[in-house]
Amino acid sequence: MNIVSLERLPRKKITHFFNQHWGSVEMVISSGVYDCASLDGFAVLNKDNGITGLITYVFKDAECEIISLDSLEEKKGIGTSLMEAVEKVAAQNGCRRITLITTNDNLLALKFYQKRGFRISTIHRDAVEKARRIKPEIPMIGNDGIPIRDEIELEKGVTGYGK
Repeated sequence: MNIVSLERLPRKKITHFFNQHWGSVEMVISSGVYDCASLDGFAVLNKDNGITGLITYVFKDAECEIISLDSLEEKKGIGTSLMEAVEKVAAQNGCRRITLITTNDNLLALKFYQKRGFRISTIHRDAVEKARRIKPEIPMIGNDGIPIRDEIELEKGVTGYGK
């Protein structure tokens, strides 16, 4: 699997990926508003150098927050490999925990993260309604016909990879 730092990719390629899969580069969650194309992260590239997975993150004191994670090919280890890359860089930067936010409709993500040691830490009720004031294109209905209303914050302690 070819995992590369986003620093090595043209910004235009990253911007195109987010526009195609999220509607824009802007991510609006309760922890802030982020330009995902300008964040640190990693991508998985296929043999044609197309992006098949991408993760972004930010550091806040002794915490690493994952802002986005996309895997375009399920059950191939792309998401897991990207998570492991972030866990490694978090440990190398002295982070004590990794956090992330997903929405209440994203049952596959909740399963994915919990299988990798994340625990639900906070429910932000009606957070998506607030986010829509900034980014109105956030859909009202999500996966499996579930209304998108709340954000679910998950966290995991960082295990050492050595410094």
